[in-house]
Amino acid sequence: MPPSTPPLSPNRHPLRLILPVAPQPLARDRFAPQEQTPALSPIAALAWLDEHQGQGLAVAGVELAGPGDPLATPGPTRETLNLVRQRYPELTLTVTTLGIHGHREVKTLAEHGVSQLTLMVAAVDVEVVKEVYAWIRPGKRTIPLAQAAGLLLQEQAACLAACLQAGVAVTIRTVVQSGINDRHIEAIASQMAALGATAMILIPGPPRGDGERTIPAPSRGRMRGLRAVAGRHLPVLEAPAAALDPTLPTAASGSLRPRPSRSRPNVAVVSGDGLAVDLHLGQARRVLIYGPREDGLVALLASRSLPTAGGGASRWQALAGLLPDCFALLAASVGDNPRAALQGHGITVLTTEGEIEGAVDHLYAGGKDSSPPPGTRP
Repeated sequence: MPPSTPPLSPNRHPLRLILPVAPQPLARDRFAPQEQTPALSPIAALAWLDEHQGQGLAVAGVELAGPGDPLATPGPTRETLNLVRQRYPELTLTVTTLGIHGHREVKTLAEHGVSQLTLMVAAVDVEVVKEVYAWIRPGKRTIPLAQAAGLLLQEQAACLAACLQAGVAVTIRTVVQSGINDRHIEAIASQMAALGATAMILIPGPPRGDGERTIPAPSRGRMRGLRAVAGRHLPVLEAPAAALDPTLPTAASGSLRPRPSRSRPNVAVVSGDGLAVDLHLGQARRVLIYGPREDGLVALLASRSLPTAGGGASRWQALAGLLPDCFALLAASVGDNPRAALQGHGITVLTTEGEIEGAVDHLYAGGKDSSPPPGTRP
């Protein structure tokens, strides 16, 4: 059926700020960059929103999306929603997700003020799903891709059904990848419309490669044709401006992103194997210290033992005292008490999962010497 409303253009679309509070992914796009972007804590995300509201930006809504999936770690997602709703009850709250676990979480999301959900659907065919994703991890363990692909499609359908029951509107978001899923766009639109989706957004995928082949970006003409085809089944909207325009504010580039200073040039990392950020801070016995060497390259500088478990708040105060040269700490998860203690000493706590190298590289802008000019404070 034809769109019920004309497509929105980016310059007419209300600004929607993206709050990246989800540290854990549920899948990995086969062609996506491997950079590990740390997630903001709910409190840091609210502070970032406060900052931009204070600047007078016309913010109409908040979207919880990335760097992982908000439904993989529902705790931070719920906390962020609560904080934003209490401070800014007029803002529209949206969650962007693959939909895994959605049938269990949607009712709670609605109770926390979510009125819209963006469901990321790359395909409705198992074989195409296998072409798009390198792995899909519905639980703590990665399962065979053939099994996981079918499970993903089942979970997305169940998520949509739960949204209908909870009164949450669903927009389908599909990244168009040339030669991978571009021939399946009408099938996606048709099936999602039948399941109750209310609109669709098509995003042209950038040129990509996996070492064996290069995938070009779809042309403008190709995208126009695909939008027309999808529009037979669902209203096709332009993506919100914040999702398309890199010059608009994002949490990753906002002033709350922790940065090294002359007095705090290093970052502390919690790791069990020395390769990945994979431990809760309370489980760790040591932290790895990364920072710039004399030649400006960022590298592992030292390993420091953590204070012995026990002692309550004094343990975290002691830990803060062991990190006077660190501007941030990376861990898979962190409790409220240690987070507050560390942040009270000027150490920003970020949660992420994945390789240490990618997460640290992100904080140092690609590993380059990022020491700020004289006078900069942590």
